[in-house]
Amino acid sequence: MDHTPKPFEFYTAEKLWNDPHISKKMLEFHLDPDLEPASRSHEFISRSIGWMTDRFRIGTGMAIADFGCGPGLYTTAFAQKGADVLGIDFSDRSIRYARKQAAENRLPIQYVQQNYLDFQTDRRFDLITLIYCDFCVLSPDQRRRLLASVSNLLKDGGLIFLDVFSLSAFETRTEATVFEHCLMEGFWSSDDYYGFLKTIRYEKEKVVLDKYTIIEPSGQRKIYNWLQYFSLPALTGELKQAGLEIRESYSDVSGAQFDSGSDTMAVVAGKR
Repeated sequence: MDHTPKPFEFYTAEKLWNDPHISKKMLEFHLDPDLEPASRSHEFISRSIGWMTDRFRIGTGMAIADFGCGPGLYTTAFAQKGADVLGIDFSDRSIRYARKQAAENRLPIQYVQQNYLDFQTDRRFDLITLIYCDFCVLSPDQRRRLLASVSNLLKDGGLIFLDVFSLSAFETRTEATVFEHCLMEGFWSSDDYYGFLKTIRYEKEKVVLDKYTIIEPSGQRKIYNWLQYFSLPALTGELKQAGLEIRESYSDVSGAQFDSGSDTMAVVAGKR
């Protein structure tokens, strides 16, 4: 019988993002203006950057850290507006692409290829961003570590801006099993393979697991994609434990008015 893991029992994200084949596919998704498996559409990103620029007064001298920066879609825009920008991501391929773009555009962005849970610096920031629901893939312990780090890295008066999946989105998720030849059209390997996807809902914890088993001639591997879904009170409580308080809430990172029925919510928080 297939073992049903406890919520967040296994963590495979870092290996996933640095797999040579999968990281190449993910970068292609990032850079496609219309696809959204890795980042939102470029039209939405442009709109959200415009709103963030106005809301946070992004400009010359502002210190910004983008946690989970990927290939630099946000960091590049922030730097073009004069901000002092740092991006952190554990995908080597994404960071190499971001550094190349910064060099070609003569933008003095600092990029760090590292798991942001382990990131340390003496620098302090006016704004820290964690965008595209990165917070949701972390276990409760990882979220506590991250928020403690963020609280320490913020300047006095500094803010964090992050988004999460809502309970409304959780209600749309259903348990399912799928078995296909070359599941997701070759996403998981350049070799021939079969893919088995099992989606599990954890009702009490408001967590969903998409467990992928990839079967190749050389053997099999398992990838665990966890997502935590939040109510606004639950997110407020986690931030409060880290000495942070929510100042504003929205439906997404483009500043859409807060709606509890939205699939996502975004919050601006600062030190209490």
